[in-house]
Amino acid sequence: MIILTACGTGFLLDLLFGDPAWIYHPVRIIGHLIGAMERILYREGASARSLRIRGTLLWIGTAGISAMVPCLLLWAVSCVHPVLYFLLQSFWCWQLLAAKSLKTESMKVKKALDTGTLQDGRKAVSMIVGRDTKDLTEEGVVKAAVETVAENTSDGVIAPLFYLMIGGAGLGFFYKAVNTMDSMVGYKNDRYLDFGRTAAKMDDLFNLIPSRLSAFLMLAAAWILGFFDREHYSASNAWKIYKRDRHNHKSPNAAQTESICAGALSVRLAGNAWYFGKLYEKPYIGDAIRPVEREDIRRADQLLYLTAVLGMVLFGLVRFGIIYVM
Repeated sequence: MIILTACGTGFLLDLLFGDPAWIYHPVRIIGHLIGAMERILYREGASARSLRIRGTLLWIGTAGISAMVPCLLLWAVSCVHPVLYFLLQSFWCWQLLAAKSLKTESMKVKKALDTGTLQDGRKAVSMIVGRDTKDLTEEGVVKAAVETVAENTSDGVIAPLFYLMIGGAGLGFFYKAVNTMDSMVGYKNDRYLDFGRTAAKMDDLFNLIPSRLSAFLMLAAAWILGFFDREHYSASNAWKIYKRDRHNHKSPNAAQTESICAGALSVRLAGNAWYFGKLYEKPYIGDAIRPVEREDIRRADQLLYLTAVLGMVLFGLVRFGIIYVM
C-alpha cells in the first residue's frame, strides 16, 4: 500500500510542479555513470564480438548499480522510520515522472513560434529532440514537438509509472537506466552499432508492454477529448491509423503512441529526418487530412495529460486489487 500511495503522491507532484529543479536530477547521475563506464569499457578497433560483450557489461553494470543504490537507501531509511521510507519513495516517484516537464518544454516551442521567429522555434525544439533542427520549416518544428510529446508519453510517463507501481523507486530507477542507456549508446552508427546493441535491444524489451498500454490509454484519451472537441480529436481515426501505421518505425515501440496521436489529430507525422548531418529515410505515420498547425502542440499535451491520468487510475486500481486479493 505504501508504494501505491507514494506513486500517487509523486504523480500529483509531477503534474502540479514538474521536476524539482532545486536538486540534481538522478537521471543525470545515471548519465554520468554510463559515460564513465563507456570510457572504461569501449575499445576503438575491437572486434564486433568484443564490443558486444563490453556493451553488455555496460548494461549490466549500469542497470544493476542504478537499481541497487536506491534500494539500499530505501532499506536504510525504512530502518529509521516508515514515514521516511514513504517520503523518499514519493520524492523519487516525483522525480522519475516527466509529464509536466514534457508539457512545459513542448509549449516553449509553441511560444517561441508565436512570439518569436522560426529560428527561435528551431532552437526551442532542439532542446527536446535528437534530430538536426537548423533547416526545419515551421511545419517541421511543430511536427518534431508533437512527435516528441507522443513518444515520450510512453517513455517519460506511462512506462516509468508502470514499473514504479510494480516495484517502487528501485524498479523505476532500473527502467530509467535502461531508457537512458538507449538514448546515449543505442545508436546504429559506426561507434555504437555493436557496443550499444544490448542497450537498444533491452530498451525495446522493457518498453514492449508499456508502449502498447500507452497507445490504448491514449486512444481512450482521444475518445474522451472527442466528446468535447470532435473537430480536433478523432478516436476512430486514431484506431484506424494505429492498426495501419503502428509498425512504421525501426523501433517496435516508438510508433505505438505516435500513430495514435497522428490519427487522433488527423495529421501526418514522422517521415525523413536528419541526424548528425545524415539523412535517414523514415515512413510517414498518419494521413495529412489537415495541415499541422502550432495548436497541435497544445492538443498533443492534452492527450499526454489525460493519458497520464488514465494510466495512474488503471495501474492504481490493478495494484489495489492485487493488494486486496492478497
